[in-house]
Amino acid sequence: MRVDGPLLLAPDLVLTPDGPMDHYAAVVSGSTFLAVGPAEQLERTYPHLTPVRLRGHILMPGFVDAHHHLTQTFGAALAFGEPSEIFRRLWVPLEGALDEEGVYVAAKLAALESLRGGFTTVAEAGTRAPVDVELVAAAARDAGIRCVLGLVCNDTDSDADTTTILAHAEKHLVRYCTEELIHPSLAVSVPEAATARTLRDTARLAESAGAVVQIHVNEHLAAVERSLVEHGLRPLEYLHEVGALGPQLLAAHATLLTPHELTLLAGSGAAVSYNPVASAWKGNAVAPATTMAERGIRFGLGTDGTRGDAFRLTEAAEFAQRLAYGLATGDSSCGAGWTWLEHASRGGADAVGLGARTGRIAEGAAADFLLVDVSGPEMRLSWDLPWELVRRGNRDQITAVFVAGRLRLWRGWPLDWDGPALVRRAAELSRDVLSRAPVTRAHPTSTAARHAAAERSTAQ
Repeated sequence: MRVDGPLLLAPDLVLTPDGPMDHYAAVVSGSTFLAVGPAEQLERTYPHLTPVRLRGHILMPGFVDAHHHLTQTFGAALAFGEPSEIFRRLWVPLEGALDEEGVYVAAKLAALESLRGGFTTVAEAGTRAPVDVELVAAAARDAGIRCVLGLVCNDTDSDADTTTILAHAEKHLVRYCTEELIHPSLAVSVPEAATARTLRDTARLAESAGAVVQIHVNEHLAAVERSLVEHGLRPLEYLHEVGALGPQLLAAHATLLTPHELTLLAGSGAAVSYNPVASAWKGNAVAPATTMAERGIRFGLGTDGTRGDAFRLTEAAEFAQRLAYGLATGDSSCGAGWTWLEHASRGGADAVGLGARTGRIAEGAAADFLLVDVSGPEMRLSWDLPWELVRRGNRDQITAVFVAGRLRLWRGWPLDWDGPALVRRAAELSRDVLSRAPVTRAHPTSTAARHAAAERSTAQ
């Protein structure tokens, strides 16, 4: 496909904010959509552009991963089979063992996986690696993915004083405020990791800068209980108490919510990252996302670094709601398919603070989009495209990934840098990092567990 200069893309269908539109087209100029509308009309309006016919394809928004940990990629499979709150035993030690090259390679590997899975934007919740976060920014920039880049502002477990941490936060917000692909954000690991002053002031700084503060909130029973013991309040209630609950908050997980906390979220304008795969793999509960949608609570979908596959994420979002809530109430729809596509794109962009920029196919929006092949046997006999994308869509169908108007991946691999070489280097580095990182697992590998089960069976 020719990608230089303005493009008039004419697929079979365009997935717009109003739904799927047959015989639509889009004009991409620079980093944005210049026009979106009926193909015949755009061909008359832009006669100097030769239409690029994309038979058997749809043009749809790139997905937004509203919660990621880009520098945890080297140890992703270590989390399998582990109980909750693994960050203390796995992620903190692993990130602490990363050097500068390790941070860059791990983050770029995660970005590549995300792009391959259809994500054009990721929200990085803040690395604990002892390096400049510019390395994470450079990895995302070089990979070609849009990144909401969190800077960790914890001060209850830091050697730096609160004033210094807040000064660093201000500099971070200014440092990336004019970049095309990197968007600054602040982060606090969990409410207890920061003083009341830092929680309040990071909220103020982010709100002034039009950025978000990413905080893991009400994810695990242990965290809720610690907050009750220390403050007499649940984590979300505590954020409200100290003045940190507002439109600038991106609350990661928010799985264990009382009716009162749902009311606080709805009234505050705060956003949530609904992470269904993380709930299934290591959580204590599933966020009540269908209730959030009904209450008008802003939310996006996040992977939590589990796997960078957007179609499987949307399926998990619907599937988790069906199992956790729909079966008990006889709700066989649980969002009717379109809910999860919308919150994985436009709703996710809004949740991470980029709602005015990306997440939709519309005139003036950033040209962050996918070309998806729907000519195969899974989807050619289409009756309800949104439902089919959620339940039958697959990343193997993604022909092209564009971010800011540039072709970043073609059939799963970048064209302007060596993806396979990065994967090989990551495999080498990961072995070295994990040999040095003092990680602790509660369970053996699956192979070791199988052998142990066989031995028990033999002994009986």
